[in-house]
Amino acid sequence: MEFDLSETQQLFKRSARELFSQECPPNLVREMIEGGQPYSEKLWNKLAEQGWTGLIFSEEDGGQGLGMVEMAVAFEEMGYSLVPGAFLWTVTVAGSLIARTGNADQRKKYLHAIIEGRAKAAVAVLEESGDWSPDSISLSAAESGEGLKLQGRKLFVNDAGIADFIIVSAITGNGPIIAVVERNAPGLNIRPMPSLDGTRGLFEVTFEDTVVPAGNILARGREARQALEHALDVGTLALCAEMVGGMQWIMDASVEYAKTRKQFGKPIGQFQAVQHHCADMLLQTESTRSAVYYAAWVMESEPGQAPLAVSIAKAYASDSFRDVGNRGIQVHGGLGFTWDENVHFYYKRAKAAELMFGDAAFHRERIASLLID
Repeated sequence: MEFDLSETQQLFKRSARELFSQECPPNLVREMIEGGQPYSEKLWNKLAEQGWTGLIFSEEDGGQGLGMVEMAVAFEEMGYSLVPGAFLWTVTVAGSLIARTGNADQRKKYLHAIIEGRAKAAVAVLEESGDWSPDSISLSAAESGEGLKLQGRKLFVNDAGIADFIIVSAITGNGPIIAVVERNAPGLNIRPMPSLDGTRGLFEVTFEDTVVPAGNILARGREARQALEHALDVGTLALCAEMVGGMQWIMDASVEYAKTRKQFGKPIGQFQAVQHHCADMLLQTESTRSAVYYAAWVMESEPGQAPLAVSIAKAYASDSFRDVGNRGIQVHGGLGFTWDENVHFYYKRAKAAELMFGDAAFHRERIASLLID
């Protein structure tokens, strides 16, 4: 059995590392964070030009037709460079929802716009319960002859402030429903929310009798629930791969710092306590990488087992990324908390990513439920 990336995948990984080192250097990320605008049109357009916005979509839709393993490779490198912006939710979650449920007109209007880089999208899932399960949806949707009327609010919606459209999950008298809400829809209000991770914007989205045309409804009932579960799994897998990249960067930076920082006349890397921190970071990073790439392989080869594999990866990544961030800060000492260093940006992303798509406790419960069923 071959556990390593293929030659083509390794080439893709190297080219991605080179791309982001040139197009998303640390000073650019820092400028966006300090400016409170974690979005770069230049970077988005560059990714679109190279086909990244169509990475996992079929060639019939104009995409690259690559698989989940290649997606994991791409997001690992994005995590290594702390790439900001709307790529994660637009491509993996919104794109997957439309690709799975959209009819020909909807795919042409929305999915093709994503693939071509002409549109960014948000997906409004989370509500006051803080539960990522599709069963927790309570946003009210009343169906009528003209479509839907939405009433309620969604919280912590990534990228809603710059999205060209928002995909919303709601509940009707006949079960769940998924629909596309245009940015200029009457009754749609978007307000910024505080965000620990300065590379990602969070927003509160409220609907006040917001009317959604019937042609914007993507799916209803069981189809809607299954599509949402699948899209969230794709997004979770991509986030886990991104977390591996962040863990790798923290470990690399910590090892390099331990080689050069001297205390009592010798590099701190010669002290056993520091060596233990670095060894633990290596163990957690490689273990998480194994879980993530296994989940990517399962999602392609054994899709029926994908929810279990993805939840295992996320449960492990949520704990490991946070702990690697802790250890990275410990190795850097007081310097790790200073604004001029970059390690605290990764640590903040670790804390934010721990909760996104469900924390370790949520996924352990999901694992238990899947095993019992």
